[in-house]
Amino acid sequence: MSSDPLSEARQPASAPIGDLSLLDLEPRTQLPRLLPDSFGAGPLSLREHLAKYGPLPAIGGRARPAQEVLAEVELAGLTGRGGAAFPTARKLAAVATAGPHPVVVVNGTEGEPASAKDKVLLATAPHLVLDGAEIGARIVGAAEVVFVAHGAVVGAVQEALSERVAAGLNQLHVTVVPAADGFVAGEARAVVNWAGMGRPVPTPSPPRLAKRGLAGRPTLVQNAETLAHLALIVRRGADWFRAVGTADEPGSTLVTIIGAVASPGVREVALGTPVAEVLALAGGLSQPLQALLLGGYFGTWVRWSEVGDLPFSAAGLAEVKAAPGAGLVAALPADCCGVTETARLARYLADESAGQCGPCVFGLDAIAAELAAIASGRDCRLTRLRRWLGQVAGRGACAHPDGAVRMIRSAIDVFGAELELHSSGWCSGSRSHVLPLPLRRQP
Repeated sequence: MSSDPLSEARQPASAPIGDLSLLDLEPRTQLPRLLPDSFGAGPLSLREHLAKYGPLPAIGGRARPAQEVLAEVELAGLTGRGGAAFPTARKLAAVATAGPHPVVVVNGTEGEPASAKDKVLLATAPHLVLDGAEIGARIVGAAEVVFVAHGAVVGAVQEALSERVAAGLNQLHVTVVPAADGFVAGEARAVVNWAGMGRPVPTPSPPRLAKRGLAGRPTLVQNAETLAHLALIVRRGADWFRAVGTADEPGSTLVTIIGAVASPGVREVALGTPVAEVLALAGGLSQPLQALLLGGYFGTWVRWSEVGDLPFSAAGLAEVKAAPGAGLVAALPADCCGVTETARLARYLADESAGQCGPCVFGLDAIAAELAAIASGRDCRLTRLRRWLGQVAGRGACAHPDGAVRMIRSAIDVFGAELELHSSGWCSGSRSHVLPLPLRRQP
């Protein structure tokens, strides 16, 4: 076999999925798995990508049937890294059996203002995500991939695709679509609606996207990070993937760490790593903390005193009613007002409504207004606020109001003492905001 990785990539791989002979350059548990060892030099070229990860094994035919690859993914236990944590093998199987002419949609929108994990991944390792998209297409029998990516990384994706075409490695029809702006635009149905109809809003369900999605065809929608993990599982096998993480939640995940830490940014962590160790990867705390927002702007506020030793996993965070979600860890310093931050988030989420149902349009707006009033020092009318939250939850056309309600309810629990202070005209916060919002949405 040639020592040129481009030449090697043109050869069909014949080793079994679990065979590490193609690539065994790193210890089995070393992190990061997905990201280059250092940032700043731009995306890995195709040659660098192949030298680091090896060629993509052939899928299909007698050498490696798609069903065998799907079984390996199921053994690995990979779940979606976009927030919902749905089992990847189940989603692949659903599309593979749904009917003719399936299509793959790569969701690289990342509409949440605080999150950067998918942007960093696509800016540094776009070929790994393209590998995963090709694997997904081979498993479900698709000939077309629609890659929806944030505008900041579209160029990196297009350049990587051009390299693959020039090397004769791209056998699929791949279209790159710049993602729409907005929080709701990252929801799977909104991504499909944007790619097909130019409207970045969720469509009604059912039918499920696996049955009828883009142009009425069976559609596999996968987050960019999920596909990168898929590309490594097919190269290295389920046992390798499970060498980090927990038995029930295997593998690693990308996390965006912001707020009161020494070096904010994107880190890759093994699922089950204690929360305090996750923060240590960002240089540790830069000042005393009072709380964390875990999982994203649809996530959960938790007291720092209660969560530092808990594993960063769905099971580990369940006792504080939190989850890794979209991989955001926001550290709120002790001198920042949690009530004010929550009011800002509530107004942002209310303004980001897709405008398709009353509970979202009117309910979230009223809740945000009430929180703004509380933050400004008016009476704390928690009974009414809780009633409104109950009237909105579970009644939206999509999950947007549910996510906002989850975040606000957790804030009421965590910042109860601060709410009482505000109702008396006082605030314990003395510093500016920590959580980023788009400039156009700043109240």
